[in-house]
Amino acid sequence: MRYVIAALLGAIVIFLWGFVAHMLLPIGEMGVRKPASEDAVLQAAAAALPEQGIYLLPHIDPEKMGDKATVDAWEAKAGQNRFVFVAVGPTIAHPTDMSGNLAKQFIGSYLAALIVAIVLAATNWSFGARVLGSLGFGVFGWLTNIVPLWNWYRFPDDFNVGNLIEQGVGWLLAGVAIAWWLGRRK
Repeated sequence: MRYVIAALLGAIVIFLWGFVAHMLLPIGEMGVRKPASEDAVLQAAAAALPEQGIYLLPHIDPEKMGDKATVDAWEAKAGQNRFVFVAVGPTIAHPTDMSGNLAKQFIGSYLAALIVAIVLAATNWSFGARVLGSLGFGVFGWLTNIVPLWNWYRFPDDFNVGNLIEQGVGWLLAGVAIAWWLGRRK
C-alpha cells in the first residue's frame, strides 16, 4: 500500500506539472510550428499518405538498400530536400474532448510513478537522494526516448530541450512527493 500511495502522489504531481508545462508555460509547445499553408499540407497528406503510420521522407524501400543506383538516387534526393517525419493518425470525431487522452495520460503517469516508487523504496537513500533518483528516471526516459528521435529522425533542438525540461522538472517534483511519502515513519 505504501508504494501505491507514493505512486498516486507522484502521478498527481507529474500529471499536474504536465498541465502547467503545456497549458500555462510554453514548454510543452517548444519545437511545434504552424505550417505556412495548413490546408495545402492537409490535402497533400490526405492524397499521398493514405494510411495511419509513420512516414519518413525522402523514402527509400529498405529492401532496396543493397541496390547502389537506388541508394545513390535516394541520397541525391535527400541532399536536395528537407527531411520529413510525419505521424499520420485517424480523424478525431470530437477533437476538443480530451477525456480519453487525459485518462490514458494519468494511467501512464501512475504506472511510471509506481515503478519509480518501487525502485526508490528498495533503497536506503535519504530524501534528497530519492528526489535525485526520480530526476534520474526522468532524464533516463528522455535519453532513451527523445534523444533517438533527435538523432535518427532529426526532431528539432528546441523540442528536445523542452522535453528535457518537462521530464526533468516533472520527475524532480514527483520525486519530492514520492520521497516524502516513502520517508514517512510508520
